[in-house]
Amino acid sequence: MSDECHLCLLGLIVLSSLLTGTSGVDETHVFISSGEDVRLLCNNALHDCTSTVWIYNRFRDSAAVELIGLGKKKKTTERHERLSLGSDCSLNIKNISTEDYGSYTCQQWTDVKGEQQGPDARVYLHVLNVSSSSSSSSQTEISAGRSVTLFCQLYSYDGGSCDDWMRSERIELFWVNQAGVKLTRSDSRYQILSSSHHCIITLNTTLLNEDHNREWRCNVTQRDQVKNSVKYTVKSSEILIILKTAVFAAPTVTLLQIICARRAGRKDSQHPEEIALNTISK
Repeated sequence: MSDECHLCLLGLIVLSSLLTGTSGVDETHVFISSGEDVRLLCNNALHDCTSTVWIYNRFRDSAAVELIGLGKKKKTTERHERLSLGSDCSLNIKNISTEDYGSYTCQQWTDVKGEQQGPDARVYLHVLNVSSSSSSSSQTEISAGRSVTLFCQLYSYDGGSCDDWMRSERIELFWVNQAGVKLTRSDSRYQILSSSHHCIITLNTTLLNEDHNREWRCNVTQRDQVKNSVKYTVKSSEILIILKTAVFAAPTVTLLQIICARRAGRKDSQHPEEIALNTISK
């Protein structure tokens, strides 16, 4: 199909979406965490995928982007290398980022008449991401006594009106500890704040020695069912400090014993490192 025909087809797709609105549209919600792979189902697929079109909108009023046109991947999109079309016409996206959230619509179009077959199949992709004030990864190393703030954000198609959307869909963001117990504002150790405009909930706490390897999880639920969960692990750097202190606690005695042993021609099966460790442990 020529480029002109593709442009005409995309124009028809956009016009059809505007005219039909949400009537007769099959809608599903998918919750995924950043870094994972996702498979978006096309619930209106025909016997093959040569009529399949996938279009993407990040916001309700944003311009439509054609990702798949009549079964063929568009190479003009920035993320085309992470996209693939499944044998069932599903859209596969690798290594999800916070830029991938939005509305994905699967449509079926005939190549001959240029007519849409059946209703739209729309998938709303919501991306859950956790970071901290110390690191952008899902793990941080910080010493006891210092405070850390964890950020959990749900990137969604209707993120501009997050409060109303979460209420209507009964979606909730909250933090839990390693035992799965929900953390609340009544716990004096944690300061929990939420933003009704950006689908974000923060957890602030001062780390203790026993927090080494401790995990906190951010859960997202829809109608009281957990849809996704992202954990954050704390590695205490105090342990590294303790080890360094032990090794250099008595360097003079350790080195003196090694030198004396060598001068006396003493043959010891232990390595110098083992002698040092034995000396410290006494």
